[in-house]
Amino acid sequence: MVHRALPRLSLAAIAAAAVLPAMAHHPAGVEAAALASRWTFDPWVTLPLAASLALYVVGLRRLWARAGRGRGISGREAACFAAGWLVLAASLVSPIDALGGALFSMHMVQHELMMVVAAPFFVLSRPVEAWTWAMSPSWRRSAGRITRGRFFAAAWRTLTEPRGAWIFHAVAIWAWHIPPLFEAALANEGVHALQHATFLASALAFWASVITPATRRGDAVALASLFTTMLHTGALGALLTFAPSAWYAHYLDAAAFGLTPLEDQQLGGLVMWVPGGLAYVIAGLVLVGSWLSPRRAGALR
Repeated sequence: MVHRALPRLSLAAIAAAAVLPAMAHHPAGVEAAALASRWTFDPWVTLPLAASLALYVVGLRRLWARAGRGRGISGREAACFAAGWLVLAASLVSPIDALGGALFSMHMVQHELMMVVAAPFFVLSRPVEAWTWAMSPSWRRSAGRITRGRFFAAAWRTLTEPRGAWIFHAVAIWAWHIPPLFEAALANEGVHALQHATFLASALAFWASVITPATRRGDAVALASLFTTMLHTGALGALLTFAPSAWYAHYLDAAAFGLTPLEDQQLGGLVMWVPGGLAYVIAGLVLVGSWLSPRRAGALR
């Protein structure tokens, strides 16, 4: 069927588009305590989020009505989509987003939620399968033709094969933390939206390359990707933590909750270094456990 011609694992393009309109942060100097209860219901964020959820529910109901409940997309996969969607919505709509304008550390929490929590849940959920079932048959045929096109197929292979996904994710993380680019994202709504879209799209590509290896060699490459990503993100977190001065001028006048700008940056670096690194460790342990399970071992012999 046409919907099977679409990538099974592809939230990158659509989910990235969902965060393209993400709001720019609030200006420095705003009292952070006042932002701790502020939800940012910007329509350019909430409407795409709501549309993605509605399409998933409609498509899932149609698929299960045709194939039977739990077939095509399992209940576990649907639960993964719900978890990923809730985490992404929380990072973009809840006070986490508002506080990110006053605290660098909360900005890091927002990015880590997107990249190491929401992204792997989405990869596990196969949302495109449900979204295509929400389309009319003519739209599904058109989507199938696009995904089978030479340009799309080549771009997809480049961005989701292990080496390409690793490079894409690493470049996105390091480039956007260069002070001029980071400052530009804080100052301009469009650049900020591009930053979030790049983080999410690269994370989706990275986790897709890690979670779905089909061979033992693929498992080994996935473990290497996880380990080296943990190392380079940990190195960036350490640089932020041990820097002798604050890197980002935006936060120099935004000290809040008793933190100096340097202490706030140190806390943000620790968020990337420790909880972020732990996510890669957990993913590696899960992958090893799957690799060593008798069922998987027999299938890969």
